[in-house]
This record gives sequence, C-alpha cells and structure tokens, in this order.
Amino acid sequence: MTPQFILTGQILLAILVVASSVGFVLRLKNPGSATIVNLNARINAWWVMAGVLFSALVLGRYVTIVVFGFSSLMALREFLTLTPTRKSDYWPLFIAFFIALPAQYWLLWTQWYGLFAIMIPVYIFFLISAASAISQDTEDFLSRNARIVFAVMICVYGVSHAPALLMLDIPSFEGHNAQLLFFFVFIVQISDVLQYVFGKLFGKHKLVPKLSPNKTWEGLIGGGLATMGIGALLAFVTPFTPLQAAGMAALIVIGGVMGGLVMSGVKRSLGAKDWGTGIAGHGGYMDRLDSLGFAAPVFFHIVRWIWALP
Repeated sequence: MTPQFILTGQILLAILVVASSVGFVLRLKNPGSATIVNLNARINAWWVMAGVLFSALVLGRYVTIVVFGFSSLMALREFLTLTPTRKSDYWPLFIAFFIALPAQYWLLWTQWYGLFAIMIPVYIFFLISAASAISQDTEDFLSRNARIVFAVMICVYGVSHAPALLMLDIPSFEGHNAQLLFFFVFIVQISDVLQYVFGKLFGKHKLVPKLSPNKTWEGLIGGGLATMGIGALLAFVTPFTPLQAAGMAALIVIGGVMGGLVMSGVKRSLGAKDWGTGIAGHGGYMDRLDSLGFAAPVFFHIVRWIWALP
C-alpha cells in the first residue's frame, strides 16, 4: 500500500469514528427517537461496507472484482424479485443471472475491455429479447422484456464499471488504480450523505416531490458543493489536479443524483419504499448502488477520454 492510500484509510477511519461518536451522543439525548435509531443503524452499516471495500482493495484486483460481482448479484436479485415476472420469463431471467452477470465480471477478470464495453448493451440485449420472443407469451411483452434488460444494465453493466477502473493503464499512475476506485466510491457515497445532511439542515424547496420527497434543492446544491470540496482535498490519491478532482466529483454527484431519481421512480411505480432489507438502515443493496450504477460508466469513460486510453 502506498502512503497516500494509507492516509486515505486513516481519513475514512476518522470520519467513521466521528460519525459514531455523534450518533452515540444523539442516542443519549434522544433515547426513543426512531430517526436516531435509523441514523445509528446506517453508521454501523457504513463501518461494515467501508471495511469490506477497503479490505478488498488491499487484497487486490481479483478480490475486489468478486466483491463487486456479489454486490451486482444481490442488487439484480432485489430488482427482479420486486419486479413482476411470469413463468414464461424463465429463460430471460436465466440469461440475466447465469450468463450476463458472470460473463461481465469474467471479462473484467481477464481485462478484455473491448467485449466488456459492448457485451451487455449489444449481445445480452439481443439474447434476452430473443428468449422473450421465443417464449411466445405476448402479454405485457414489451414491459416484461424491458424490465429485465433494464435491471441487467443498471445492476450488472453499470456497477461493473466501478471495478473496471482497476484495468485502466493511466500514465504515471500505474499500480495506484485502487486509490482511484476508492476515490470514486467514497465520493458517490459521501455525496448521498452530505445531500441528506444539507437537506435536513437547510432544505425548504423540494427537488422532485413526487419521486423523492426528502430531496431538496438546498441539499443538492449544498451537498454537491461540499462534495466537490472533498474531491479537491482528495486529489492526492488520484491522477487529477485539485481542480480536476473537484470537476470529477461534480460529475459523480450529477450522475449519482440522476441514478437515485431514476431508481426512485422505478420504486414508486412498483409501490415500494426500499429495494430490500439486506443492509440495516439503508434498505437493500440496490438502495446503495443506484447512484453508483449510473455514475460509474460516466466516470470510467471520462477518465479514459482524458488520457485518450485505447
């Protein structure tokens, strides 16, 4: 591990310790508050999630790919469990779980970028659609097929672009890609936290009340600007200058917000509050990966474009 990576881990540890201390004090002052109970559950979950991610990055690329592959599996399971399907959807679902997901992460494992970038939007789209047609069940055909393809695009294709950062060959940054991945995931998650905090403290104007009643313009702007500042401060673990890091953080914020809103729209259409109960205080895996699944491809391809990577 590099000194920068160790320092990043120390900063993360300090943030978690402060958060836990604040949660403990609030619990003493408001012992029966459901909001405080939920806050402490979220903080406890952050300890586990941060520990898993940091450990995977320390143990290397292959372990990191396995961790993200498992996360994709759980998110895909939550999405398609909550989404109405029929018996005739057996083969499209089989392709989603047993072909698309393992093949996408195998391509990461072997660093076959060319096929990794197009397999799901081209070949898996074709296979799932063809399997749906061969079933000959035309009832609600377009919606059923679209739901499965959409789930694979977000839960597998989108999420897999986060660990794909490990295979980028950035000049003068060789061997440090784990730091770039850590930067990306940290910015995605701290953006959600800061938007929530600024929204609670200053929020007055609803952003999209029908989709996400708790999101406000004050939360988005305040949390976004604070996230950009943190991104600039963390430039030392990336190949970016502080200004570039702030700009990349802004792109991550925008991608994450759009992802959160889209997935909120999906949940509302299904009459659900959360995707699942897999992560205490946070809902399901998809509730934590919705922002990441949208922001990861944007971040990955902009990094490739900046350095004109093949």
